[in-house]
Amino acid sequence: MAVKVGIDVAKEFHWVAIVVAETGKVVVSQRVDNDPGSIEGLIGQLRRAEEEYGELTAAIDLMGGVAGLLTAMLIDAGIRLVHVPGLVVNRARRATKGGEAKSDPRDARTIADQLRLRDDWREVSTSDETTLDLRMLVSRRRELVVDQTRRLARLRETLAGFFPGLERAVDVTNLADLRLLSRYATAAEIRRAGRRRLTEYLLRAGVRRGYAEALADKAVTAAQGQRIVVPGEARMAEFAREFATDAITARGRIAELDREIAEDLDRHPDAALIRTLPGMGAILTAEFLAEAGDLTRFATADQLASAAGLAPVLQQSGKMHYLRRATAGSKTLKFVFYQSAFCAIRTDPASKAFYRRKRTEGKRHHQALIALARRRINVLFALLRTRRPYQADHAQVTAA
Repeated sequence: MAVKVGIDVAKEFHWVAIVVAETGKVVVSQRVDNDPGSIEGLIGQLRRAEEEYGELTAAIDLMGGVAGLLTAMLIDAGIRLVHVPGLVVNRARRATKGGEAKSDPRDARTIADQLRLRDDWREVSTSDETTLDLRMLVSRRRELVVDQTRRLARLRETLAGFFPGLERAVDVTNLADLRLLSRYATAAEIRRAGRRRLTEYLLRAGVRRGYAEALADKAVTAAQGQRIVVPGEARMAEFAREFATDAITARGRIAELDREIAEDLDRHPDAALIRTLPGMGAILTAEFLAEAGDLTRFATADQLASAAGLAPVLQQSGKMHYLRRATAGSKTLKFVFYQSAFCAIRTDPASKAFYRRKRTEGKRHHQALIALARRRINVLFALLRTRRPYQADHAQVTAA
């Protein structure tokens, strides 16, 4: 006999359903608070259930976040733990009688039933410290980049509202331009300062002389072209300076995270090999390692491609039979391989040749990049298997 355990994860408490695999009998259905003492009590229950009913497998519907403590304690106790995605649980529950009615006990039971039906779920394991640190650093960097993109868009929008000439003259993605905007934002302020004071301010801020003089000239020219004061200009200028100051701070923090990511990559056993593949820079390599986790769980390149949503999916019904593009898989892994393929066609002759061949076959730009991204997975898998850096013979595989 065997016993299956479904755990519906939540912030304050989890709901646990312990089910006998052969009969479907629910042995336990109870709430477990998300604290060490309650989880320790759950582990004791699981051990007793295993002694009575046989081999035990537990499943959770959420990875990381509020499931962190539960996951760590279950794995530390030696309990086999797998992941049943929340979307699968939702669809499976809806397929049952009265499935629109959602509750924690019902979801926990559904998770356990999924374990009874299949045994090929992804096993959850503890990551090594370097991979775990990479995952957190990459996640934080992604948040900061998203916030920065939104912040710069608001800065452009605000500038265009009261001083469109300056908005056209500056590049808010450039640190020197942000330095200028953090101090001088209105036409009157720039006219009062003049070219000399603007240039001196930028030089003190660390901007090289040539760029500082050119930027000061553009700012003064824009200020000379606008003499009218727009209603609400003072408040909008205040916001513009605030956005620019925050953007400078965010750039500094992102740079710090990049240095910390680089240090983690130096310690990771696979990072140096992966970075030899053209197009796989430090950030993309970190994104890949953080998302993929333990690479040994991918037995073949096809499995890695499937996890990334880059393997074609069979669609068959009656006489209809064709392959279509996958819509599932990890969006992060797919982005990593797609973006690295985009970078590789500019620097790697083999990747460029493969891309051009796909275009001559009639594929659109996006389709050709997807095809190249899929082929590069084979090359990356070969690098990791042979423990050899990217070389010409690997390039031949890519171009085949």
